[in-house]
Amino acid sequence: MVSDRQQLRTRGFEELKVYQLSEELADEIWNIVIDWPEFARDTIGKQMTRSADGVGANIAEGTGRGSFQDNRRFIRIARGSLYETRHWLRRAYRRKLLSDEQIKKLKTILNELSPKLNAYLNSIGKGHDHKPIIKNKNQGQMTND
Repeated sequence: MVSDRQQLRTRGFEELKVYQLSEELADEIWNIVIDWPEFARDTIGKQMTRSADGVGANIAEGTGRGSFQDNRRFIRIARGSLYETRHWLRRAYRRKLLSDEQIKKLKTILNELSPKLNAYLNSIGKGHDHKPIIKNKNQGQMTND
């Protein structure tokens, strides 16, 4: 089985399972919020959408920073955005903007994404001499040489 870190070296952040889950969460939230009444959409909906979008954005940005240390920093920011998203989901549910069915679907994504994000954070730079991951000019692949 290929780890997220190994996938990153050869294909890019878009192929990371943790990134794909972040997109799934953000898209699911978007599809819910878009149908809310204007006040709810313009207040809690915008906040929740931004925080959910921030998870994937920070995963992507971290992979492009060129060092394990920077990547880890952005994954921590992504984790913060995930926790913020969870906060807004709780607020939306208490305000009766989310159905039990919607919460169940979102929880399924969150329950898979959260541990994968932590595992990805813990895997960055493990077993390497902490050289940055850079693009190989000859092959177009990611490497840490």
